[in-house]
Amino acid sequence: MTTEDARLKKLKLRAWRRGFREADLILGPFADKHVSTFSPEELDWFERLLEQPDQDLYGWILDTQPTPPEFDGELMNRLKLFRDEVYAKGMAGGS
Repeated sequence: MTTEDARLKKLKLRAWRRGFREADLILGPFADKHVSTFSPEELDWFERLLEQPDQDLYGWILDTQPTPPEFDGELMNRLKLFRDEVYAKGMAGGS
């Protein structure tokens, strides 16, 4: 296993096991789908994002709290779009 493979595996695990179930259900699938396509800079961003307190991070993802400038941008927009896709599938699947 390369160092990069190990890093991707670690990030995916951290995204799934934050201890805040609602965030896990967005961040885990997002990581599974996208981190393997991230550039080194994007991986750094995602790693820093996962270091943030659960309540803050979840508020940013749901847009109930303003996203700080250092996390606002293209990747956060992709994460929020993914959130919308997850919720749409969940609502459609529950009908």
